[in-house]
Amino acid sequence: MSDGPDGVLVVDKSRGPTSHDVVAVARRALATPRVGHTGTLDPMATGVLVLVVGRATRLARFLAHDAKEYEAEITFGRATDTYDAEGQTTRDTGRVPEPDALRRALDRAAAAREQVPPAFSAKKVQGEVAYRAARREAPLTLPPVPVVVHHLALERYEAGVATVSMRVSAGFYVRSLAHDLGVALDTGAHLSALRRTWAGAFALAGAVTFDALKALPRGEGVTHLRPVETLLTDRPAAVLSAEAARRARHGQTVQAAVPGMAGAVPEVVRLLDEAGGLIGIARPTPPDGPSPPGAAWSLQPVVVLG
Repeated sequence: MSDGPDGVLVVDKSRGPTSHDVVAVARRALATPRVGHTGTLDPMATGVLVLVVGRATRLARFLAHDAKEYEAEITFGRATDTYDAEGQTTRDTGRVPEPDALRRALDRAAAAREQVPPAFSAKKVQGEVAYRAARREAPLTLPPVPVVVHHLALERYEAGVATVSMRVSAGFYVRSLAHDLGVALDTGAHLSALRRTWAGAFALAGAVTFDALKALPRGEGVTHLRPVETLLTDRPAAVLSAEAARRARHGQTVQAAVPGMAGAVPEVVRLLDEAGGLIGIARPTPPDGPSPPGAAWSLQPVVVLG
């Protein structure tokens, strides 16, 4: 059993603090050091920052791959070295694209399957962090990475400032999108505001604001915790018998049906006890050969919450 609070804390981050600043405040508010985040937000960005607490920190690596939704403000006519409003100007054209040209560029961006991360990012090349090299004015050559754009739409466009909504895969840099649009349209562009509206299963609704979190007395943050069972709810689940649950808690492979399985074998399956409590996460192996619905899968626990 855990010695401290367990669960999920969804924070509406304000502009200014880093993601690590939010974690530090949450540790005080929750009176526990066992707090981590599942995907950083730049200091200038606001919105959903999902924190995992206690035993839930063991699941952070799976949550980091969740899709994200954003509302971004992109300003045309000026490019910067960091690809956002806080960087140094690298190109100042004063030009802005025509609406139809911008829409065509967004359509092309929506079809992209790779993206080059910004030089000012936490990406590593042969062990060296990109932003540290960029600060030395020796930027690294970063290879493109696979990305998926599920949705990308122009919501508003006025006076050279575009508001764009999007749903994208983990690892997608909205700053790179802004910069690449400026290059494609030959105007220069940078990200001037960013708000994350959704991360995985968690939206802004019900999130505690960063200022409210800071104002809480030590330990009172537990009132905003959500149960660990709210994590990974988009993954398939197997409900285990009491005996199978006991074995899974000891890391032993168990056999159980996984309802709703179809198509490709999922990366992980949630293991639930008979009361719906989350026991842990397992790697699934399907039954050999053709099998009827409800056939047992082999499930090897990779994370056990206890």
